[in-house]
Amino acid sequence: MTEFKQAPVVGSKRVDAGAPGTKAKVYFTRSIDAEHLIKLYNLVNENIYGKVAIKLHTGEKHGPNILPRDMVQAFQATVPDSAIVETNTLYPGDRYTTEEHRDTLKVNGWTFCPVDILDEEGDVALPVRNGLRLKEVHMGGHLTNYDSLIVLTHFKGHAMGGFGGSMKNIAIGCASGQVGKREVHLVVDDMPANFEEWPMKEQFMETMADSAKATCDYFGKHIVFLNVMRRMSVDCDCAGVAAEEPTIADIGICASTDILAIDQACCDMVFTKPEGDQKDLVERITSRHGLHQLTAMQKQKMGNPQYELIEVE
Repeated sequence: MTEFKQAPVVGSKRVDAGAPGTKAKVYFTRSIDAEHLIKLYNLVNENIYGKVAIKLHTGEKHGPNILPRDMVQAFQATVPDSAIVETNTLYPGDRYTTEEHRDTLKVNGWTFCPVDILDEEGDVALPVRNGLRLKEVHMGGHLTNYDSLIVLTHFKGHAMGGFGGSMKNIAIGCASGQVGKREVHLVVDDMPANFEEWPMKEQFMETMADSAKATCDYFGKHIVFLNVMRRMSVDCDCAGVAAEEPTIADIGICASTDILAIDQACCDMVFTKPEGDQKDLVERITSRHGLHQLTAMQKQKMGNPQYELIEVE
């Protein structure tokens, strides 16, 4: 393994291995396949035990950008007593009800292992310690049935968040469809029909950080993060077949035990991509004030903004 040399973006907290202060380790590979996904996971999985949830965005029907099923299947097969976990959506669509969600899972090929829809039987309130905007968030009730959580994320753009990394994957993805997601979106009492009228920018980034913190605090050391940077449309996998075609080339896979460090590292790699094909994704992130996700996580002391990026062949 060798350290990956890269010029950081302005404001980045990536540091060289010899710099003073503590640093989180973020492992990186340019190869996007099951072999390397498993290799990186094995570098960070020391505290994963017991019944394991794999939080994955399984996507709307026929979504062109979701993670490859064969890759996820090979990965899941190496994790004993594991299941993919999801929650229903707040918006009407292919995953709005549990019945619709199960049909979508079949269409998209998520049939090779158990898939637990966490809010199928209701939700559970998890506290947000010293939250920026929220005191608690209702998660899918089955979440507390698991001992460990693997956050397997398709890193890409997002219509409201700017980008969807590990933090967004659990902040929205673990919140129950009709209660928790309303809390995170700050539309508990009034949900405008047009989502563009919902609270945006800094407010939304901070409620997402609160929600993600509740899940991170619940699992403690028994949580790891894997970000796969492929097919990075400016749109989330929630958009399904309507998602914009990616204009940025694939980058690779990152793994870490630090949620802030891994999302920071992925943003840095997008912003400094030498080919110059990142314009659309960068515009999506900046126009939504998406980098405030990182600031909010730092305020919440959810991780280390300084990281050492280590390349794995």
